[in-house]
Amino acid sequence: MKTLCLLSGMALCLNVNAAIVSKTVSHTMADKQFESTLVYDDSQQQLPAVLMVPNWMGPTSGSLDKAKKIAAMGYAVMMADVYGTDVRPANADEAGKAAGVLRSDRALLRGRTKAALAAMKANLPPNADPSKVAAIGFCFGGGAVLELARGGEPLAAVVSFHGNLDTPNPADANNIQAPILVLHGAIDPYVPPEQVAAFEKEMNEAKVDWQLIAYGGAVHSFTNPQANTVGKADYHPKAAARSFRAMDSLFKEVFN
Repeated sequence: MKTLCLLSGMALCLNVNAAIVSKTVSHTMADKQFESTLVYDDSQQQLPAVLMVPNWMGPTSGSLDKAKKIAAMGYAVMMADVYGTDVRPANADEAGKAAGVLRSDRALLRGRTKAALAAMKANLPPNADPSKVAAIGFCFGGGAVLELARGGEPLAAVVSFHGNLDTPNPADANNIQAPILVLHGAIDPYVPPEQVAAFEKEMNEAKVDWQLIAYGGAVHSFTNPQANTVGKADYHPKAAARSFRAMDSLFKEVFN
């Protein structure tokens, strides 16, 4: 056994067997190739499956580390590629352009995310439970999984970590079938109070089962240890630890 902390500096640590397995999952959509990574603890059984859409940098070693540490909590987690293998941003400018292409075409964003979800389901290991599936996302990825929910995907739960909450079609919230959990930095300048209020109105009018937890003092990217733009996008260890516990609590509710 060894002790594994969810993220550097977090208070959430677990004793786990060193048995995390990584598996490359490839799929195509409209002649475009995508390559995701599925991670899970092969010493456990009946693992719920979690699609994880990373931030706007796409599949990176940092996001894979996050997926592995969530997997150590008892989930089969797939870090999803929604950009395609030919798009791997090297900096914020490139990431902004890549994310902008999808955010400006929500149908395409939903299609890419749904295709990744289908690829995960088709490649789950024998020790995963295909009847227990959720989706989570970080920043850009949080907005992506919310759009997946707005598209009516039947999931057990959807969790957005410091994600974009806006949508061009608020009425699509009537399609949501999953409980929604939004984990939000209370002073996130990229998701201002007006956007939060619009999201709350959208959820309430559609009578969605939803929660929004706002973490005081936290801005954008509060779960990312590499985020260090003070006042804009900055790591907040206490909010990060609390947010992952909130995710895990919801999953324990919906998967049991």
